[in-house]
Amino acid sequence: MPEPDWASFGAERSTRWIAVPEAGDDKYSRGVLGVLTGSDRFPGAAVLGVEGASRTGVGMIRYVGPARAADFVLHRRPEIVTVDGRVQAWLVGSGMPPERDEALEQQVRDILGQGVPVVLDAGALDLATAGSGPVVLTPHYGELVPVLALAGVETDRAAVEADPGAWAARAARETGATVLLKGATTFIADASGPRFAVQAGPPWVATAGAGDVLGGVLGALVATHADEVAADPSVLAELAAAAAWLHGEAGRRASGGGPIVALDIAAALPEVLAGLLAA
Repeated sequence: MPEPDWASFGAERSTRWIAVPEAGDDKYSRGVLGVLTGSDRFPGAAVLGVEGASRTGVGMIRYVGPARAADFVLHRRPEIVTVDGRVQAWLVGSGMPPERDEALEQQVRDILGQGVPVVLDAGALDLATAGSGPVVLTPHYGELVPVLALAGVETDRAAVEADPGAWAARAARETGATVLLKGATTFIADASGPRFAVQAGPPWVATAGAGDVLGGVLGALVATHADEVAADPSVLAELAAAAAWLHGEAGRRASGGGPIVALDIAAALPEVLAGLLAA
């Protein structure tokens, strides 16, 4: 069970962060998310993240990853733009190779230098402290260990599994970033204080690619609330908690008590959002 100082986060609070378009909105005013994910080896990560973002509600997605992954993305979502340009937020790292070549390294660092909010996952977590703007990290237990090592904090996966909330809070303090630590209970910690615990859906959600979908959900929420994040970066903790809850609820809706795959979670998102708004 979560420690007493971890606030629960559910449907009511998540609904507040669903951006509903109004008459007169266009694809730019509804938020533009930049995505640099996937690789020639793992193109599916790009597809899953883009699908999660698309299904959560965002005006446009700019995908700027490798050509093979871009082909997969466009085959699934032909409306995605593959030309770089202005964005309100970035999703970076899912499916990225552990060793970046010089061109990719420069591309990631250029993104981190733009000052806009960035969701960092998987292959880009080693740059947790390199952002010039607000950053939210989305590691699982094993990935949190090297993130902590960046700040000179030594631990191991077993220790993180034994007390994930405490380690998520420690990582947030040490890196200055918002940390979403994925697990059966997802812990979200902000360096300035806010802490949330979210039940991450049924065990069926523990399936390959589910974390990539979660990254897309969070990227969309950040892009559609970039102005609020700019005014108060601690808003990232609320957005991360909302993303975790929406992702888990979509998993429950998709599963119905049986097995699912990651794309099933993404496909269930519009129904989950519609249900919250109707309520």
